[in-house]
Amino acid sequence: MVGQRFLEALVEQSGHAVTVTVLAEEPRRAYDRVHLTSWFSGVTPGELSMCDEGFVEKHGIDIRLGDPVEAIDRIARSVTTRNGHTVNYDVLVLATGSYPFVPPVPGHDADGCFVYRTIEDVEAIKAAAEHARVGAVVGGGLLGLEAAGALVAMGLDTHVVEFAPRLMALQVDDGGGEVLRRKVEDLGVSVHTGAGTQAVTTADDGRVSGMTLSDGTELAADLVVFSAGVRPRDAIAREAGLAVGERGGVVVDERCRTSDPHVLAIGECALAVDGRVYGLVAPGYAMAEVAAAEIGGVGRATFTGADLSTKLKLLGVDVASFGDAHGVAEGCLEVLYSDSRAGVYKKLVIGADGRLLGGVLVGDAEAYGTLRPLTGGALPVPAEQLVLPASMGAPVPFALPDEAVVCSCHAVTKATIRNAITAHGCVDVPAVKKCTKAGTGCGSCVKLIGTIVKDELEAAGVETVRGVCEHFADHTRAELYEIVRVKGITSFARLIDEHGSTGGPGGDGCDVCKPTVGSILASLAQGHILDGEQAALQDTNDHFLANIQRNGSYSVVPRIPGGEVTPEGLITIGEIARDFGLYTKITGGQRIDMFGATVDQLPHIWRRLVAAGFESGHAYGKALRTVKSCVGETWCRYGVQDSVGLAIELELRYRGLRSPHKLKSAVSGCARECAEAQSKDFGVIATSEGWNLYVGGNGGTTPRHADLLATDLDHDTLIRTIDRFLMFYIRTADRLERTAPWVHRMEGGLDHLRAVIVDDSLGICADLDELMSRHVETYEDEWAATLADPDRVRRFVSFTNAPGTPDPTVRFTAERDQIKPVLFESFELFEKLEARSR
Repeated sequence: MVGQRFLEALVEQSGHAVTVTVLAEEPRRAYDRVHLTSWFSGVTPGELSMCDEGFVEKHGIDIRLGDPVEAIDRIARSVTTRNGHTVNYDVLVLATGSYPFVPPVPGHDADGCFVYRTIEDVEAIKAAAEHARVGAVVGGGLLGLEAAGALVAMGLDTHVVEFAPRLMALQVDDGGGEVLRRKVEDLGVSVHTGAGTQAVTTADDGRVSGMTLSDGTELAADLVVFSAGVRPRDAIAREAGLAVGERGGVVVDERCRTSDPHVLAIGECALAVDGRVYGLVAPGYAMAEVAAAEIGGVGRATFTGADLSTKLKLLGVDVASFGDAHGVAEGCLEVLYSDSRAGVYKKLVIGADGRLLGGVLVGDAEAYGTLRPLTGGALPVPAEQLVLPASMGAPVPFALPDEAVVCSCHAVTKATIRNAITAHGCVDVPAVKKCTKAGTGCGSCVKLIGTIVKDELEAAGVETVRGVCEHFADHTRAELYEIVRVKGITSFARLIDEHGSTGGPGGDGCDVCKPTVGSILASLAQGHILDGEQAALQDTNDHFLANIQRNGSYSVVPRIPGGEVTPEGLITIGEIARDFGLYTKITGGQRIDMFGATVDQLPHIWRRLVAAGFESGHAYGKALRTVKSCVGETWCRYGVQDSVGLAIELELRYRGLRSPHKLKSAVSGCARECAEAQSKDFGVIATSEGWNLYVGGNGGTTPRHADLLATDLDHDTLIRTIDRFLMFYIRTADRLERTAPWVHRMEGGLDHLRAVIVDDSLGICADLDELMSRHVETYEDEWAATLADPDRVRRFVSFTNAPGTPDPTVRFTAERDQIKPVLFESFELFEKLEARSR
């Protein structure tokens, strides 16, 4: 990667013609090692390539693959390759990188042992994994957790062994390491910290059979991946008599020159003037640009050190660190937020003078793009506002200074990005990437770049494209829906690879696009939401098929269509609430809510409810919640239609229908409107001639009455019209957009909606009908389906490594003869602070 960046920089910076020969050990041109793990999800080596088609030919670069240099003759200024070729040079640039360190323990070279560095390595690991059951990774750093993620993705029971007392010891502190460990273990990975590998044991056939750790632990394993760090590849430099550091690395000055002025070294093989060998891509790129400037004669750029900030998603867990993450500066203070239940840890290191020095983010690294550019400067808002979740005091918006470095990989400032927009006409993130290279490294700054682009264009009065997020900047939710439906896409990985806007395949997505795509897949009946990749896309409530409450417990809401329930059903609910000690309440939607269940109790509660004929009420999902009703003509002297019967029919028809936001409905048996149908997403009011249909109403913070769409409909026409209304909404609404603002912003408003779903003005009604029919035919109760699959049930534990152990942080007290949650002390503190500020 660093060698390729050097070639690009040399072409850009050279003030005179330069003949370049590249001697490469690997059989392919430069590729993206940062996203090497994406190879396991189907990304091809060609897609990982960093050498644009035609680049070499255009600039006359001679690349010789599979023929590395084995000797340097500094006097003759020539190198000899493995194939016996001699190549002369005026200037030699060493970009030999590093090699994986393999502890010299017994059995380290046995059949079944691998390293994790190249495409050939991952190909070999995948081939071996097809015949393996248990894998072990030696090393709990960045690459180690990447390797562990690959093994998990291939279905192996996985262990991670780390000699340090915590995972990612260089990047995170003890608190962050503990949260990271819990998150990793929740994914089924067994973590062993504070223990080294003493030996790799083998079977009679010489293949790996297990590992012995320094603490005496014996692990069974038939595949071992060593990812215990790297060492500089400085052997040929050492043999040529160049100065090499005591612990490795070719010694270079601030202009990347070695002890021989005709030889330069860049990247992981170089020991910089600050005595550090940098193992990250951003410092390597900076060195490449310095070396290119030195050879091209276009300035006296220097490299004296680099930002070690990093943001990654490891095993699905966001991890980031920046600046002085460990707080080594004298007199510094820490601002800390930790929620072990949610798996979130945030720490900011503040200098004695109030400047932001660094920080650690685990579980929620959303603020990284904003915080890292602020490092070294005064904070624009109180530090605590930068770590608190939005519900506890999110910071007011503020502008980054122009001198803030947005992309550390390529040292691109906000001013440079603004200039690309105003002076070079860049109107989107891809254009900014091409113009400035910002966002083309690790990719962690892409979201911030998108924000800058949007703000700059809006300030200039330019209408911006409304994409879902930076990962799908070019597509709205409605467009993604159509892409998924038409192309038959069944996974987030394929969608982001083929239609994402992150600069290449293998993107991880974010907490905006993942639930959005998860909802789209679910609305198109693409499998159970807890199966495979789908589970990782869900919000907390959908992930556990229950609503999480403020003390970490969950509520269970069985479906009671139309509010109609038998005495036996009521008795069952009462017995369950009594046996599990739950708080019970009749909701405004004519259902019974049971509060206070722990994660491990949920399947046991569902099992009894399902046995009694109940099913999930989808109170946790962006789906149909309830269809409320009055008693209608069956009991009421004013009723003119069977409102209860219709409400039950509608609720059973649309149950489980995933949508951009929650859906509520009601049916009133007469114009007296006891069911409050006109405040619902779709409401029905009986008339003496049939049914009136209202759409686009909602309560909440911005209540709105629904609009009358059609009058005096017969039963079949009513059902057909509601079908089309719901499917048109699901196809075209934005993420988290209720039907009220959707109808309001629709060009042509209610008249256009009526033309589409009643008059078929767009010719899509047949498609809408077919989509609803598919939903009705494929519906299954998510609780019952979960209970029928032991693998799904196993995820419902408070502690993965101690199933059955209750969560001690979930506590209750008594009030009005029922339980009441006891809040976390930190929550109580924040409430007091909030009250004081008011």
